[in-house]
Amino acid sequence: MAVRTIRLVGDVVLREICEEVKEIDDEILTLIKDMADTMHDAGGIGIAAPQVGEIKRVVVIDMGEGVINLINPEVTEAEGSHEVVEGCLSVSRTKQGKLLRPVKVKVKALNEKGEECIITGENRLASLFCHEIDHLDGILFIDKVLEYIECEK
Repeated sequence: MAVRTIRLVGDVVLREICEEVKEIDDEILTLIKDMADTMHDAGGIGIAAPQVGEIKRVVVIDMGEGVINLINPEVTEAEGSHEVVEGCLSVSRTKQGKLLRPVKVKVKALNEKGEECIITGENRLASLFCHEIDHLDGILFIDKVLEYIECEK
């Protein structure tokens, strides 16, 4: 298990625009595994490469139904809008906020085998896709917050 350091708000890497992955090689496959290990170790359900210091367009998600690895993900369709509450591994656990996210999205990406896939996410998964893909463009959920929520420490 390779757990990497999670970068926190204020680290310039979180504001970088990530580079497209041109080749899925051992370095990318190791990154994906390390990201999953780091996310699980931190008790998260999603993580993007800049959160572990890598400026690559890679996202890992696990809502308890198995890990989803997305390379060069992009939202191709979005429907509706609803208010959600989000937090982030790169932001204090005591800071959550309400923001608007699509109710349904379609995401086009490559999987770890280099195969193109299109995944539809609704509700929480749609929000998670958007949250993690935002990271790849240097955007944090705190940039979109409508209202902060008081949380227990």
